[in-house]
Amino acid sequence: MTKTLQTAVAGVTGYAGAELARLLLKHPRLKGAPPVFVGRVDSGDVARGGVPLTEIHPELAGGYGITGLKQQPFSWDLLVERQVDVLFMATPHEQSREWAPEALKRGIVVIDLSGAWRLVDAANRAVYAFDDDGTEAAATVQAQAVYGAPELHRGKIRGAKLIANPGCYATSVILPLRPLVAAGLVDLNYGIVADSKSGVSGAGKAPTAKTHYMSAADNLSAYGLFGHRHTGELLEQIGLTSDQIVFTPHLLPIPRGILSTIYVRFKEKQTRESIAKVYEEFFKGSPMVRLYSKELPQIQYSVRTNYCDIGFQIDKSGMRCIVVSCLDNLLKGASGQAVQNLNVMMGWGEAEGLE
Repeated sequence: MTKTLQTAVAGVTGYAGAELARLLLKHPRLKGAPPVFVGRVDSGDVARGGVPLTEIHPELAGGYGITGLKQQPFSWDLLVERQVDVLFMATPHEQSREWAPEALKRGIVVIDLSGAWRLVDAANRAVYAFDDDGTEAAATVQAQAVYGAPELHRGKIRGAKLIANPGCYATSVILPLRPLVAAGLVDLNYGIVADSKSGVSGAGKAPTAKTHYMSAADNLSAYGLFGHRHTGELLEQIGLTSDQIVFTPHLLPIPRGILSTIYVRFKEKQTRESIAKVYEEFFKGSPMVRLYSKELPQIQYSVRTNYCDIGFQIDKSGMRCIVVSCLDNLLKGASGQAVQNLNVMMGWGEAEGLE
């Protein structure tokens, strides 16, 4: 493109939106073209042209060149006037279902951080209960969506018009598990267990009874058993059936970060070297995946980075393996991965603006 790419962010008020703003404002390829921030604006703020970004996220003040930047009332006319090329949607699923089709009609590329367009199988999508599911219009848009895991779908992402950014839990399970299943090493009849724990920011900014300090602090709780929304992503992206994996998410009393512990059994005896080779070959050319050989990943190593860290140990029999992965749910699990997808789509260095 001859002009600097113009991005826009819908939904900057949330945790993921704040990270998107920070990453895009600092991205070396987007200098001189700050994002257009759009969303819901109260009537009292419309008169002053929107809400200053520094009022929404005071932590961004200073060093980001955001003086004068505001979240303006959402308007297609505004996006067209500002010649927006790529629209990031850090919006609820239902809002993304409404806005993504219109953006595509207007020639605007969409990178959607919600679960609106991640799932191909209608049975997996049923957990969202979308009002428009099953309609011809929704099916047409769904057919254009590319699951935004660069380590799996780089080729498709490069030419995509609608990128469905993966879920945070899903990323933490798919990346460590897909190489082993794809290599045909895992005994799927034996079953897989994925035990995942996330910080409270994964639940979003709106407070709930479960994420309130009095409930989350000094506590650890399981939720979403046998029905979490990210389960469909695991099935579709790893190539599993629902009876081949049990996924259980837990809420950790920390602000951010995910640790997933995955238990598998092999069809045949393996060695540490044979499994390490599988991972090394699968993630060759994937700068946002770090493979640990001498220790297991920890949340503190990956938090506030866009890395997915993967490590494993095999038992003495060579038949059982425990894989541990860690990532930041707001970065590699959300906004960082969205910017990584932008880099791939544009043919830029995959890690630009992320290291």
